[in-house]
Amino acid sequence: MSNPAILAIVAALALLGFALGRSRAIAMSGTARLHSLPRYHGAYVAALALLPALIVGILGMIAESRLLGSFLVSALSPDFGSGPGLSLALAQVRGAVASGEIARLGEENLRAAAMAYSAYAGQLRLVLLLCVVGVSLAALVLAWRRLAPDFRARNRTEAIIRIVMMTTSLVAILTTAGIVLSLVFETVRFFGKVPVLDFLFGLQWSPQTALRAGQVGSSGAFGIIPLFAGTMLITIIAMIVAVPIGLLAAIYMSEYATARLRGIAKPVLEILAGIPTVVYGFFAALTVAPMIRGFGENIGLDVSSESALAAGLVMGIMIIPFISSLSDDVMNAVPQSLRDGAFALGATKSETIRQVVLPSALPGIVGSILLAVSRAIGETMIVVMAAGLAANLTLNPLEAVTTVTVQMVTLLVGDQEFDSAKTLAAFALGLVLFVVTLILNIVAIKVVQRYRERYD
Repeated sequence: MSNPAILAIVAALALLGFALGRSRAIAMSGTARLHSLPRYHGAYVAALALLPALIVGILGMIAESRLLGSFLVSALSPDFGSGPGLSLALAQVRGAVASGEIARLGEENLRAAAMAYSAYAGQLRLVLLLCVVGVSLAALVLAWRRLAPDFRARNRTEAIIRIVMMTTSLVAILTTAGIVLSLVFETVRFFGKVPVLDFLFGLQWSPQTALRAGQVGSSGAFGIIPLFAGTMLITIIAMIVAVPIGLLAAIYMSEYATARLRGIAKPVLEILAGIPTVVYGFFAALTVAPMIRGFGENIGLDVSSESALAAGLVMGIMIIPFISSLSDDVMNAVPQSLRDGAFALGATKSETIRQVVLPSALPGIVGSILLAVSRAIGETMIVVMAAGLAANLTLNPLEAVTTVTVQMVTLLVGDQEFDSAKTLAAFALGLVLFVVTLILNIVAIKVVQRYRERYD
């Protein structure tokens, strides 16, 4: 039985618990005064029927995965040893079982192992189902029997909800901490192979390390300056396009457009955010880049077929909705009383916008710009298709460049060994990019806080 089916069974038991708890509370209300409403009694029973079963199910799936892996390794090790052949056999067996094509396995020992693996997986899944359903039913019965007229069901339900919310917040925090720690761990391994100063201040990026002595084209240079130069160049071009257009569009929709026009223009503008980035990449590679190259040749400029300008222009178009939509929302949130006060003092429409609306909405506008910058820094597909993969240290927007995120993807594509400096460089790039983004966020928060102190 699949995981969604088990989840559906537990959800059905929770709904049954809600109905039973609510009906018992209604029956008790005829003879005594209830401390809590009947729906809280039902919610309490439903929560106890659901949450322990979910915990048991998650722990059971983790244990099931480990048991299945150990079983399959023990079944295949006598025939395939412990090297790459075992890994390939494990992948073949798991793929055949997942697709239901065990008979297509070529070797007899693989088919036998796959059949044993499938049978063992079915037994473990049956045990998991029985455990989850048993825990859910036991908790349901226990919660139902605890119901009484003076039972504080509302307090218990709110306490359970509070615990669930705290747990989800803790999961988010631990996930962030895990991501950072994994980056730090792998980055430390990388710096054990490549000096820190060479990485942070190197002017050449060529991550192809030599596999044998005298190999040509494998210099193994890991200087990130060209990558960050290309990232900043494309981001600046994108923001030069997106910030004025997005902000002016937001001002028009918020202050000048009628409600009917705003209701049409804003959704149309937000369609740009829903277009897949690969479509923007095709548009940049097939339309914008040739157009820029042709225009440059007409005026005597040497323009590369893949350029930072083409990628930046298209990326700027893509992130316009991030600025326009959010800025429009925060400007509409400015109280109308501030505008009326400015008009009463004799200010014109434009003066009111410049001196009242924009300063009041500045925190939200800065937030939208920061979100757009983060989106531009993290973009990959447009850069690959329009700016290329060449790590050139240049400020000329007419030349091909690459970015940090593109190189991270390139380094991890294909069969890679995680002990090599080439692969570990992706984690080092990720950590440096994380630190740079964090610094940008801190600076933006400080600017917004200082401005708020001035205008609050």
